[in-house]
Amino acid sequence: MKVELADPESPEAQQLLASLSQTLQQITGSSGTASFDISDVKAEGACFAICRLSTGVPVACGALRPLQPSVAELKRMFAVPNSKSAGAAVLAFLEQMASEFGYGELWLETRRVNERAVSFYERHGYRPIPNFGRYTGRAEAICLGKRVSFVPLPPQPATQSLHGASYGKPQSDPDA
Repeated sequence: MKVELADPESPEAQQLLASLSQTLQQITGSSGTASFDISDVKAEGACFAICRLSTGVPVACGALRPLQPSVAELKRMFAVPNSKSAGAAVLAFLEQMASEFGYGELWLETRRVNERAVSFYERHGYRPIPNFGRYTGRAEAICLGKRVSFVPLPPQPATQSLHGASYGKPQSDPDA
């Protein structure tokens, strides 16, 4: 399994994002697309990542975007069902990228009814924070946050990123 930076407008990314929207629509009654602008994750201090199996098949994605000078927001996290550890791999990669971009915290929003997502983030150290931005005052939303710090990834075969740096596979969480 390998996580790498990707163009959010690529056909593979669009397929994963469409699957996420369909899944969210089924779980929450909303696709979540109103809270996502592709240009936000193509800006400086932002990124979009895809996780691929060793066969090259894309199975997970996620993004981060600047929210405040020291805070980035996780966006559009998704893993294909039964793609064990792919979501955890993307999350670890994005946490590393956030740290490298100089962010001290990562925040996110999900719907309370999406218990699987809430549990996933809590298992990975995210804790409830006051609802922020467009989620303020919305009882159906839960916002979570985590402090991040720079931890070098273990040595892996490198791939070329869109930003010219090389990144390998992050450590996976076997429980994800």
